[in-house]
Amino acid sequence: MKFKSLYLVLVLALAACVLAQEKKKGIVAEGGEPDERASARVLYWDQDANAAAGQFAINYGRPVWKKDYEDPAKFDAMTRGKVWRMGSNFWTNLDSQLHLKISGKDVPPGYYYLGLQRSADGTTWSLAFFDPARIRAAHVDAFDIAKAHWQFQVPMKLEESSNTAEKLTITLARSKINLYDVTLRVAWGKTVLTAPIKVVVGIVGG
Repeated sequence: MKFKSLYLVLVLALAACVLAQEKKKGIVAEGGEPDERASARVLYWDQDANAAAGQFAINYGRPVWKKDYEDPAKFDAMTRGKVWRMGSNFWTNLDSQLHLKISGKDVPPGYYYLGLQRSADGTTWSLAFFDPARIRAAHVDAFDIAKAHWQFQVPMKLEESSNTAEKLTITLARSKINLYDVTLRVAWGKTVLTAPIKVVVGIVGG
């Protein structure tokens, strides 16, 4: 009798395991509610024509900085030799109507997905550009950015800040001397990355 009871328990446990595995199969859906998303934009306005002369913007989700990330070993494990999605939820993207030079690299007008690449030795960072059409065709989510192949990269300068950016903050700061000189700044925790952007004047509005 005890043997039959034990046998029944084992059969039920096995059936529960099979059902649990079956529940993991197939497609599930998530999201649909508003998430925190930000946009940094630079607009050029032609006062003579009273019309826009062109603009570009970076749109991104704002992940929260966690105290755990302040452990250098943990932060290195997250970033060294890897590409980070540089945001949360949907892909961080650059939408530009203008021809730009970012860290000296030509970036034609267009739409790009973005990520951050850190070298294996941890000494350098680069802004990585991805082709949205390829990613769209492959249905790659930003969470799986490591599965995507970047088109090109541009170097970013690493700075340390005494202040902590509690949420990812990306800004585009215009120069007070030359309105076509812009600085891209990415801040998260105490890590700050910057890259110079030059708007190619002859192509503004062209």
